[in-house]
Amino acid sequence: MSPRNILKDQQMRKERIEHILNSALQTMAKRGIDSTNIKDIAKEAKLSVGNIYTYFTSKDEIFSEVLRRGQTMYGRTIAQIADMDIDPREKLFEISKGWLSNESNWAFTIMLQSIRTNQAVSTEIKQAATQRFTDNLEPLAEIFRQGQERGGIIHGDTRQLAFYFVSLIQGLTLQLAPGYEIQVDIDPEKIVRLFMIPEKEGLTSDLFKKNNDLSYINKKMFDR
Repeated sequence: MSPRNILKDQQMRKERIEHILNSALQTMAKRGIDSTNIKDIAKEAKLSVGNIYTYFTSKDEIFSEVLRRGQTMYGRTIAQIADMDIDPREKLFEISKGWLSNESNWAFTIMLQSIRTNQAVSTEIKQAATQRFTDNLEPLAEIFRQGQERGGIIHGDTRQLAFYFVSLIQGLTLQLAPGYEIQVDIDPEKIVRLFMIPEKEGLTSDLFKKNNDLSYINKKMFDR
């Protein structure tokens, strides 16, 4: 097989795996972990069951890989944002906006919470997902530390604040399930202001109006 054909086959395999993982995410969010099987995933992906087994050995392996990829990419990108030379409050704003604007994150959030609490899921998968969640608090806590040093973020344990922040935006994400949205606007700026030191009127009015185009980061961060 020529090098060109090898590269083409590798790309097709990568795209097929991504398609299966995205289909699994949507299926689990709609049906729940216990009610989802390989046949359901194959139907959502418009593939045969045999095709699914070409790439994965079990439903657990599929769900574990969805979580691993999503959590790993999220953690890497939060670390990337933490290193950026912009106001820490803007960083939190961009994270909130990016997470809440992604149409598939409600499904990912449901899957993450379901796997961590479902008795049918293996302890190994639960522990891995919980550890990645915990590790991903660190770069977010660093952003809070930066904000405290610059005087714009409330005092407190930065890891605890990071936990509150991510739990808040994930909780709001659950309200965005298609067809069942709560008819209340979710404003990323107001979310961030919950963690900010109150300032005089107008002092930070333009803080979140800067044109920080982080769409390329948000795409990597949330689109598996």
